[in-house]
Amino acid sequence: MSSFQTLTDAQSPVRVVLVGAGGMGKNWIRVLSASPDVELVGLVDLNLAAAESALTDAGLSGVSTGTSLSTVAAASGAQAVVNVTVPAAHHPVNVEALIAGLPVLCEKPVAPTVALGLSLAATAEVSGQLLMISQSRRYYRTLAELKRQVASLGEVGIVTTDFFKAPHFGGFREEMEHVLLVDMAIHAFDVVRYLLDDDPVSVYCEEFNPSWSWYAADAAATAIFEFSGGTRYVYTGNWCADGLETSWNGSWRVNGAGGSATWDGTNSPVVERTATAGAAADRSAVAANAEAEEIAGALAEFVQALRTGRTPSGEVHSNVQSLAMVEAAVRSAETGQRVRIDEVLESAYRAALAGERRPDVKAALAGWDSPLGQLA
Repeated sequence: MSSFQTLTDAQSPVRVVLVGAGGMGKNWIRVLSASPDVELVGLVDLNLAAAESALTDAGLSGVSTGTSLSTVAAASGAQAVVNVTVPAAHHPVNVEALIAGLPVLCEKPVAPTVALGLSLAATAEVSGQLLMISQSRRYYRTLAELKRQVASLGEVGIVTTDFFKAPHFGGFREEMEHVLLVDMAIHAFDVVRYLLDDDPVSVYCEEFNPSWSWYAADAAATAIFEFSGGTRYVYTGNWCADGLETSWNGSWRVNGAGGSATWDGTNSPVVERTATAGAAADRSAVAANAEAEEIAGALAEFVQALRTGRTPSGEVHSNVQSLAMVEAAVRSAETGQRVRIDEVLESAYRAALAGERRPDVKAALAGWDSPLGQLA
């Protein structure tokens, strides 16, 4: 994991350029406008009319607009970038910003593939800038409560997530392959890493499509991960599950030597300890600024990192491992075999080295002893 440059002025609002003026971009405009820690100084979108319309709808003026990130950033004196483009654009936009000397807060996933995620990790090293991924579902007060309570349960044996929703998205989601695993499960996979402060070593996953599904490809899956500390994590989800739906965060259960905890994804966790269980201990730091939730929480931790140098929970090197969980689960579902995470990372590393076009980033990648070691 690389260090990154901090801001010399730790008091003034951070001058931010937002890239992407679509639906998620409009959500970010509201959050950026409401935060005293940042000032929205630029908005970039290939559809300039959409950018200007989004600012008008938000009642904002004096914000630079354009179709070029570099041009808008230079004109506005930007200090950081928030990247809310479609996943296919994450890599080029992040590279442009980082090489220009601008730290980036990027919507998940870090990139469409683990190989491109590794390229971005190396680019962050070369640039000396922070690249943080906004895993917004880490930022809930009740999830922070759950993480604190897990510390009182002793050795954790199993964690489960049940995710049952029935959204009718229309459009590309209903046609895409591995829709549940690729588009949604990464949130839960990332959260379990956060809860356990641990990373998985393998996964076995099966996908299927219920007969009543309105999705073209498999919309249901069960994945069993083994973590390095021995914990098993079982994720079961279905995106065509009408009736008794879970929250968007799913329904969680953690069982340890000292008892169990449940979390419905919304309310405070429920904990039952054995008579011999010890008092709760500080397992590790919870996500910073847990009082600010969802994307506002990610923004708060990003700004705090830039001001203090404290590595945020979504820093790119760590976050690539959440994407690797998705890629490994997909590979397991396709092959019917148990898949090791290190094998996914090694094959992605070879692809990243072969495909990297920037000589400085390629040299940084080549200098890694191993991808797994570099991401630890």
